[in-house]
Amino acid sequence: MKNEIGKAAWRETHYQLADTNGKLIINLRDVGHMMRGLYEGRGSQQRVLIVLSEMGGAATQRMLTERLQIQSGSASEVVGKLESAGYIVRTVSEADRRNVEVALTEKGREAAEEAKRQREKRHEEMFLCLTETEKEELLVLLEKLSSDWEKRFPSAGAHFEHHHGRDGHHRPHGHDEFRRKPE
Repeated sequence: MKNEIGKAAWRETHYQLADTNGKLIINLRDVGHMMRGLYEGRGSQQRVLIVLSEMGGAATQRMLTERLQIQSGSASEVVGKLESAGYIVRTVSEADRRNVEVALTEKGREAAEEAKRQREKRHEEMFLCLTETEKEELLVLLEKLSSDWEKRFPSAGAHFEHHHGRDGHHRPHGHDEFRRKPE
């Protein structure tokens, strides 16, 4: 507890001494940390169910691994847990016996829909303090900043693509607020 108070006091002092650019960096860093804590992880069970649902309810395990941008061993572990819980079924592809097909069960479809609802609710809650106009203004500013940084800091683009993929969609880090199994 004392250490946390020390960190908070240090942050507040550091923040007060920072110039505007420093304060922007501190706030963006803090928001980034908070977002990682609020977002399901790349390889979480909920994320796998959502992605499978978005892929039409079925995919090869290789396609799923690529879409999630996780290691094949991690994918196998999560897929195995989901299979044991009755959310998916795995079958060897008849077309290519080297491929394993993964498909949602009815229970899995229901869990995926619930995970999507939870995500949408969480996204709404994250921005409750902003009006629609403020959200639109923030979006314009963030898009402007992102576009400029992509042009001026191309070496950071490799890091960006690692976490966002070529399509630009964010692939969150391994933080997972849903450590429990889907119900």
